[in-house]
This record gives sequence, C-alpha cells and structure tokens, in this order.
Amino acid sequence: MATEAAHAQPPPRKPAAHVVLLASPGAGHVLPMAELAQLVVAHGDGAEFTATLVTYANFSTAGYYSSTLATLPASSVSTAVLPEVPLDDLPADARVETRILTVIERTLPHLNELLSFLLDSPAGVAAFVADVFGAWALEVSVELGIPGYLTSTTKLTTLHSIVYIPELDRTTACEFRDLPEPIRLPSCVPLRGEDLVDPIQDRTNPAYPLVVELARKYLLADGFIVNTFDAMEHEAIEAFNVLSHEGVYPPAYPVGPFVRTLSGGEAAADAEENSSCLRWLDEQPDRSVLYVCFGSGGTLSTQQTAELAAGLEASGQRFLWVVRFPSDKDSMASFLGGGRRDNGDDIPISYLPKGFVERTRDTGLVVAEWAPQVEILNHRAVGGFVSHCGWNSTLEAVAAGVPLLAWPLYAEQRVNAVMLCERVGLALRPRIDVLHTHGDGNLAP
Repeated sequence: MATEAAHAQPPPRKPAAHVVLLASPGAGHVLPMAELAQLVVAHGDGAEFTATLVTYANFSTAGYYSSTLATLPASSVSTAVLPEVPLDDLPADARVETRILTVIERTLPHLNELLSFLLDSPAGVAAFVADVFGAWALEVSVELGIPGYLTSTTKLTTLHSIVYIPELDRTTACEFRDLPEPIRLPSCVPLRGEDLVDPIQDRTNPAYPLVVELARKYLLADGFIVNTFDAMEHEAIEAFNVLSHEGVYPPAYPVGPFVRTLSGGEAAADAEENSSCLRWLDEQPDRSVLYVCFGSGGTLSTQQTAELAAGLEASGQRFLWVVRFPSDKDSMASFLGGGRRDNGDDIPISYLPKGFVERTRDTGLVVAEWAPQVEILNHRAVGGFVSHCGWNSTLEAVAAGVPLLAWPLYAEQRVNAVMLCERVGLALRPRIDVLHTHGDGNLAP
C-alpha cells in the first residue's frame, strides 16, 4: 500500500479560467481595466484565473499606457490590440463619445474573431468584461455564448442614471437640462437634468441616439461590476439590488475601490521630473499644498486658465498645478490626445499669464501635462485637491484622505460632484453667481 501511495499521481490540474477584458479608449478606461485585470488573476477566491486585456489601436497615443501595461504580470495577463478602423467619414466636430462608440461598433468583427480564437484555445473564455462604453460588444459575447459583464469604472449612481436614460428619452420631450424637477432615482442623490452625462444634453447631436441605444444594450449584461463600495453608496447599492431582484436590471456587484498604488502614464518614464515634484513637496509644510489637476482629459479654456492662475496668485496659497494646453472649444480636448500641439516648441506653461511662474515661484510649482498623482496625493504636504471629479481621481483622493474642491468638466463628473458634496461630504463645490461658459457650453465650475 505504501508503495502504491508513493507512486500515486496527483490529479491533473485544471487549466486556469480565462477572462477577457475590453477597455475603451482613454486613460480613464484603460487604467482601471488594467487594475481589474490584476485583481482578477490575484484574487481568484481559490480558483486560478488568467486574463487578456484588449485595447484599441484608435486614439492610442504612443507610450501613454505602456508603463501601466508593462506592470501587468506577463505570466497571467496578456494583452491584445484591436486594429485601427477608419473614421474619416465622421464630421470634424464629432463629439468624443461619437468617435469612441463608432470605433467600438466598427471593430466588432475583429472582436468576434479574437474571442472565437480564444474560445478554441485550451483555456477557453470563462467570462467577457467590457467597460461602460463597450456595451455594444456584449452583442458578440451573447452570440458566442460567453457570459458577459459590464464594469462601471465610475460609481453605481452614474450607472443607474445611464440605464435610466431610455426611460427618460421615452417620457420627456424637452432637453434634459430644462426638466422642471430633479430626477429621483431610488436612494440616489437627486440629480438635475443638467447634471446628467454630457452627450445626452442635446437631442439634435448625433451622439444622443448613440448613447440612448448604448444604454439599452446595458441590459444584455449578465451583471454589472461596479468600482464602488458600501461605505460610499450604501443606500444606492441596496435600492439597486431590490430592482435587480425584481428583474428590472441585471445584478450589480460593488467590488471597489480600484485604486492604483503607483502612477502610470506617458511621463512616468521621466523619473527626474517625477522626483522634482516630490522633492518640491518635501520642502513644504504638512497639509499646506493645494494640488490642482483636471485628469488625463480635462481641459480649461484660455479664460479659465487665466482666471485660475489669477486666483492662485492672489490667494498666496501653496500649490502644485498640472497645466495642459487650453481649448476654447472642448472641455475634454485632452481626453484622446487632442489637446496636444503639433509645434514641438509650444508648451502648456506658455499659455499662463505673463510672469505668473516667476511671481509665484516661492509658493507654487507648475508642471506641464502630467505628474505622479498617486504619489502626490499621498504626500504629507498635500492638504487639498482642485479636481474635475473624475472617478479615478476621486477614489485616489479618498484613499489618500485628501478633501476635494470640485470643478467638474465633462462626462459623469457633475454627477460625481453632486454626490460628493451633498451626500458623502468629501468635497466642496463653490457657488458662483456669474458663470463663465466654456466654448462647448460647459459651465465653469
């Protein structure tokens, strides 16, 4: 018996279950999906998982995601890129959302080919996960018989407001910003129509029907994976669960917060510039510096940039400001790289008021385009954050214990600001009697 036991072979190991994740263009989508891919393979709850993170060639700025993707564990997370598709038939002024959704729709045959190939591999595909822009891709997973999920890289309140869009579209005729009463979703903070996501604020814009149809396709999901947590949205989570049990919506799984422990991005390789930011902070008193940054895509107008500079200078407040090229047409011009200038000699700091950098040298530091945000927020010298209220930045600030001053610019950021100010108490949003409009109609703040 002992001899038999000694020669007994262990049962063959089952191949790891394989999960495919699809990230829409833009750092606000790719970075949290990369974080989710790492969580999937690291926390399999006793089971082994591998993952493929799929991105798009369209709008993929060379080098921007390379540092983040390079940190993925190569033994368990692979990457794939869907080929570029033509967009020259779109108008030059097409909204970013229109361009992203058009790319996703036109690459569906390529996605089908990729998923079919992976299905035929030994591991197969256990689940397909797309982000909020990728609901169209659920048509492919349904066709191939793969369980499909949507991951909301923002909070549940925003997800609920999006799946409610078709009902709003059906029951109203006016522009949502003109609705006389707030929109009251179960246990969510009341929302004004003008606080809803940007692309549905103009029924005549080609983006409007695309987003309404996108919201309908959310119901193809087997469930929603949401980057939120109970302490942030307890009542909203409970109310959504009731609707899910009644069959109104797919179930929601709050699995957040996904928060990066290290910054990534196009300038992450510039160690000298990164360390200069942190060295400057080392010289400042505790909780004395106001960090000013509007995310990877947020863009101020020329006038807003000048007024922010004037305010920082007049306040005498210590600050660290990440400055991007201004745009008088689009508050998200930098989102897909559109804020860059072809002239290599042109730099964002040149658009600041003359002499501003010199006059504020003793109290402030201005950085062009990018800074190591996670490290900055966790630095002892930082005491506040002027933010666009993008959800990634919001969660990074919450994790670091840094309060926010809200300046929402686009997408769901106004919804975030309303909840953070009125429900959670983690941010302030200044009341402004005279509002300055951006070239695209957005208000500041």
